[in-house]
Amino acid sequence: MKAFVKRSDAPDDIALQETEIPAISEDELLVRVKAVGVGIHDSYFLPQDIQYPYAIGIEAAGIVEKAGSAVTEYQPGDRIAFVSMMQPKGGTWAEYAAVRKDSLIIPIPGPMSFTEAAAIPVAGNTVLRALTALPLEAGDSVFIAGASGAIGTFAIQIAKARGWNVAGSASPKNHAYMKSLGADKTVDYRDPAWADQIRDWMPDGVDAAIAIQPGTGTDSMHIVKDGGTVITISGDRFKPERSIHVAFVPHKADVRSQLKNLFAFISVGKTQLVIEEVYPFDEGLKALRKTQTRHARGKLVLSLD
Repeated sequence: MKAFVKRSDAPDDIALQETEIPAISEDELLVRVKAVGVGIHDSYFLPQDIQYPYAIGIEAAGIVEKAGSAVTEYQPGDRIAFVSMMQPKGGTWAEYAAVRKDSLIIPIPGPMSFTEAAAIPVAGNTVLRALTALPLEAGDSVFIAGASGAIGTFAIQIAKARGWNVAGSASPKNHAYMKSLGADKTVDYRDPAWADQIRDWMPDGVDAAIAIQPGTGTDSMHIVKDGGTVITISGDRFKPERSIHVAFVPHKADVRSQLKNLFAFISVGKTQLVIEEVYPFDEGLKALRKTQTRHARGKLVLSLD
């Protein structure tokens, strides 16, 4: 099969080459990959006991080709989207992937394409887990730092669906886009006065902030009210002030049922899925470089069709 593999421990030593189709064990699925979601972590979410060459990538959508003897939930022909990471047999940037049955696997709704399905699992799962750490009610307010990417696109819409007032930061070219998703207030993160603009909007400060982009946690905390919450998706660590609670994404939170609902809502048009560009599989490195700029709008996807 063809796969984008990491050939050594050198940071950028990634290439498209022929490699063996992974053999599956009794508790795994062999999935024929049809589309791959591109993420900034794809080239470095790697197992400690990595053996080169190693196929990169953590999310995809495809068709079950074969099911191990201990797998009863899925069978050949099933269409699934999934997250598979840190697995010794390799990742998702390949024509075939071995997927453990206990991985995050979501059946693809009938009307949904593989391209659409591949764009949802990581961003959707991350947002839904993050929101479990925010004790907000209808009418409360939230600021989203870096709100025009794949995670922010879902965060704005889900927050609005819960009745929250939403502000988001991004470059000016993305302000109309964020408002189209439901954002009530948009600011330019490069404008020195952006925090004042948020305080003009919410004079007492917002109830919570979601710091998506690296380095945005501390600045986000400054516009949160006393005793509010900042959740950092990037993993930034900073010292809290004014009794503000600093939280990280609770990775053990089980939001699978909510994620299935998100797939269903997208499939019928109740939630908007934004894919900035679909690249042919052979252009995977170009897509990886684009997402590493952190300036993509919505999601980037590789198509193997």
